[in-house]
Amino acid sequence: MRKTYRLLLGFLFLAGSASAQDATVPLNPDVYRVIDRYHIKHNTENLHTSFKPYGRARVAALGEEARQETNYSGSRTDEYNVNYLLNDNWNYTRYARDNESQRSLGPFFRNKTDLYHYESPEFSLRVNPVIGLQAGKDTETDGLRYINTRGLQIEGSIDEKLGFYTFLADNQVKLPGYVNERVTRDNIVPHEAYWKPFGKSGGYDFFSARGYINYAATKHISVMLGHDRNFIGNGYRSMILSDYAAPYFFLKLQTQVWKLQYTNLYAELTQDFKFADQLYDKKYMTLHHLSLNILPNLNVGVFESVIFGRDHGRFELQYLNPIIFYRSVEQGLGSEDNALLGFDFKWNIYNRVQLYGQAVLDEFLISELRAGNGWWGNKFALQGGAKYIDAFGVPNLDLQGELNLARPFTYQHEDPSKNYQHYLQPLAHPMGANLAEAVAIVRYQPIPKLTLTAKAIATRYGQDPEPTVDPLNPEGGTTVYNYGGNVLKSYNLRQGDYGYEIGSGITTDQIYGEATASFQLRYNMFLDLTQVVRRADAEVDSYDRKNAFTAVSFRWNIPQRTHEF
Repeated sequence: MRKTYRLLLGFLFLAGSASAQDATVPLNPDVYRVIDRYHIKHNTENLHTSFKPYGRARVAALGEEARQETNYSGSRTDEYNVNYLLNDNWNYTRYARDNESQRSLGPFFRNKTDLYHYESPEFSLRVNPVIGLQAGKDTETDGLRYINTRGLQIEGSIDEKLGFYTFLADNQVKLPGYVNERVTRDNIVPHEAYWKPFGKSGGYDFFSARGYINYAATKHISVMLGHDRNFIGNGYRSMILSDYAAPYFFLKLQTQVWKLQYTNLYAELTQDFKFADQLYDKKYMTLHHLSLNILPNLNVGVFESVIFGRDHGRFELQYLNPIIFYRSVEQGLGSEDNALLGFDFKWNIYNRVQLYGQAVLDEFLISELRAGNGWWGNKFALQGGAKYIDAFGVPNLDLQGELNLARPFTYQHEDPSKNYQHYLQPLAHPMGANLAEAVAIVRYQPIPKLTLTAKAIATRYGQDPEPTVDPLNPEGGTTVYNYGGNVLKSYNLRQGDYGYEIGSGITTDQIYGEATASFQLRYNMFLDLTQVVRRADAEVDSYDRKNAFTAVSFRWNIPQRTHEF
């Protein structure tokens, strides 16, 4: 697989004259909320928002456009946010900036945004520390819950053709009780790859590493090779590809011309994780996504992806074709690879409201769908949502509502090399499938440096009973249950072929509530106060859960670590 990547990259490096290339804005919900807010306000056509992360140059262009209007009609908070976008992307904007620091320490902090920076026509460099400290109490567990993260973030560009980025951080954490239950169930720390126990009372130690190079192969084609995450969609969740799972090795080709953005993603995934000195089994994902701006305020996208694995980690070369129907390749090979297809859309209305949605099709039969008998093979996922900017005329009050649904057994497969997961974590919704969910989010920025956020997530989902042994026939083996929620399980473990609906298994109704006050002490340095309340009421009393988690956090150049499942 890596030989194939090198051949492709070498070919594209010879593709002729190139335009300026940049690093991307790291995936951070708080930053992307600001970007999307001003995209809704201004309908910036050259920024396709369905495939994240965005390039810094395009975000800087959005900030420049937003600044022109903000100077005339924006609030003080809008002016602060727009300046944040410009300062955060200072090496890609032509506007004068208030980014110079008055309190430099020799070569350090010569601007407000970076510990150290250098800029010339041929080379730019930004170096920043990464610190994430959290202390909290959880009603389900004894002792202090904490996060201790220290690291470094480096990015820059060379000859205006090559952008680069790296993020390195060492972490020790003790997590709330409900997150520990997920670790116990799947043997993995959410969002992370390799981990090891820390301390004597349930802590985890892991190292986070992400990085890439991004090259301008031509004026309209960029090539990114790296180890990181991607996100598809305009919603809070993604039913196509989210940033929940651990980072993965990938090659991304992105072509943007006219009203089109076409993205090809080739990724190497990890099938399993064991505490052993051995090479973990590999699997692969190829995905292509076409985004079309039908109007400046109306975008439609279509996508197709396939997950596959071969003996000895072999990559299927036919999936390298960037413009082909993967299902036809799958059928031509005689394989049972896991192909998904679907679409997404976004519609900005009156520079104030955005409607968006997704549909993912795994497998279905129209005859079985019409029969309404709950056939297990009708596997699909849907999303619909809306954002309301400056709601009810209140400046900087933003509302978001979203509905998500995933039928049982969506994303699952009989073969672990073909299910929709990486490093034992779902690639789409963090709860897998067999769920229906309503998300409500209120964000208010009453003064420039203070953001108040309230989230409520109501979910109905089905849990699997614990494996059982028949007491009358103990030698008959253990019965493992699968009602289609956990993407790690084989769908061959299902209990029959019919009668499946959202919540099959142990039906559980869960409410997750979160309130956060976040104050920006200085550029990208935050103090957070967070309260989480989570309650799960199940048909079986032993599966009920009720807990609360309170925490205070200090963050510098790192997003909040959340566990919203």
